[in-house]
Amino acid sequence: MEYIRIAIVDDQNIFRQSLALLIHSVPNFKLLADSGNANDFLESLKTLSSLPQVLLLDMNMPGMNGIELNDILRVNYPEIKVVILSVHAQERLIAKMVAAGASAYLIKNCDKEELIAAINTVHHTGFYINKQTLLAIQSAENQRYKSTKKLSSMSVDLTDRELEILLLICKEYSSTEIAEKLFLSARTVEGHRNNLLLKTQCRNTAGLVLYAVKNQLVELI
Repeated sequence: MEYIRIAIVDDQNIFRQSLALLIHSVPNFKLLADSGNANDFLESLKTLSSLPQVLLLDMNMPGMNGIELNDILRVNYPEIKVVILSVHAQERLIAKMVAAGASAYLIKNCDKEELIAAINTVHHTGFYINKQTLLAIQSAENQRYKSTKKLSSMSVDLTDRELEILLLICKEYSSTEIAEKLFLSARTVEGHRNNLLLKTQCRNTAGLVLYAVKNQLVELI
């Protein structure tokens, strides 16, 4: 069985311990690290034989908070996909964290089924956007561009193939699945994905979905 390697960073002991029990209960999940603060987690990364693939990260912590840790991980450990778990549901904060490279944003009172689905989806496609996150992104963009009818980022020139791949990414297709659907090699699809990241100046796959939503190229819900 192929495991999804997971880590948790949360300063609330009972929540972190309960989350760890949930992770242990899922057959294809493997918990690698369980830290009460960001500094301990960064130190643990130096001793692990393999890096976690998905990090469940709290926003509010003493010392270095989740926003700061996310920024460090994006620079030094970009392969770790960050799933924010927070009590905060403010639309501006949700949109900000997705734009900053988080692969998903969940409120802490979400159902365990959604959390498990989010971890699996993030591992498979690189992002997970639920209705609440999508509405937050759309609301933040409407406020930012309320005085204009078109978004300035629409000036980015995408080829027909890049647009086709972007829309499939938004439908949660992996690179391998996109390659099979379009009769391309996975390497070619990855090349187009990298070009999309460069052109849109996005940090990761979730950023590409954010770009598509902002520019009204796709509606996920």
